[in-house]
Amino acid sequence: MTQRPFHHGNLRAVLLDEAAAVVRESGVDGLSLRDLARRAGVSHGAPRSHFVHRQALLDALAEVGFERLTADVRRALDGGGGLRDRFRRVAHAYVDFAVDDAALMDLMFQAKTTDEPGTVREAAATLFATLDAAVGPAVSDGAADESRELFKMLFAATMQGIAALVASGRLDRSAGDLLVDAAMDTMLDSELGRRVVTAR
Repeated sequence: MTQRPFHHGNLRAVLLDEAAAVVRESGVDGLSLRDLARRAGVSHGAPRSHFVHRQALLDALAEVGFERLTADVRRALDGGGGLRDRFRRVAHAYVDFAVDDAALMDLMFQAKTTDEPGTVREAAATLFATLDAAVGPAVSDGAADESRELFKMLFAATMQGIAALVASGRLDRSAGDLLVDAAMDTMLDSELGRRVVTAR
């Protein structure tokens, strides 16, 4: 295996890139600091200067996952067009990430529930704030806030479900794309969608 060159100071980034590749290839169970050191071409102890134990590595990887997904969602929102078009792009970006990096997505949401308040939770909060922005300006009203939260949970549950069907091979990618579009149309045209989404 060809060793990847790195300069002192970017070993952490190299290790996280290698960790993401391992998770994509063989899942979280295949990830170890010793194997990462071998893949990066450094001594067995070198990764511990950045990750004191395996859980620290997993948390850092989850944080990177949230940052990458947030960047994908922001690009989708920046594409212009009407609200329906923006929602569809966001939904496709979310599902594409969850299919292409299914094991990383699982790790991200496991870390969010087990991690102490810190960088993983902050990265997750940034993602959900970005998704929230797609809905439009919040209305200061208790009932509206409840509807908004319900809409966001429905969005996440629906897109996660579609991604799971595609990732498991129950649906092919094109069928998944059609299902994403149909789901977004249904959600936006529903009573809940009309209550929540502010046209902009």
